[in-house]
Amino acid sequence: MDIVIDASAILAVIVGEPERDRIVEMTAGHDLIGPGSLPWEIGNAFSSMLKQERIALGEARRGMAIFQSVPIRLLAVDLENALSIADAGNLYAYDAYYLDCALRHAAPLLTLDGLLKSAADKIGIHALEV
Repeated sequence: MDIVIDASAILAVIVGEPERDRIVEMTAGHDLIGPGSLPWEIGNAFSSMLKQERIALGEARRGMAIFQSVPIRLLAVDLENALSIADAGNLYAYDAYYLDCALRHAAPLLTLDGLLKSAADKIGIHALEV
């Protein structure tokens, strides 16, 4: 089964958040997919942690290396559809990209973002409970 995974879930695994083991368990044996923007979001999250002095550059580089080792199939986004989703749900485009992928690939969404989960529920996307 394909699972759309978002940056919040990936980062939880990489930095060892409490949800880490459950996310790994839930995704084992499944194919992970996400929008092509996913690497940029992960990079942005690490740059934010650097800016806030929460991590050092070496830690950010190790985190990016871990991310790059995770087999995630990156998908093209239907930008017109994503903008419609963003408009209807009052979402940022980056959040709508995940929903577009989930809709077009009939895949559940794995996220730790409560607002994104709520938006998914409203348009009939199954959001996995962590």
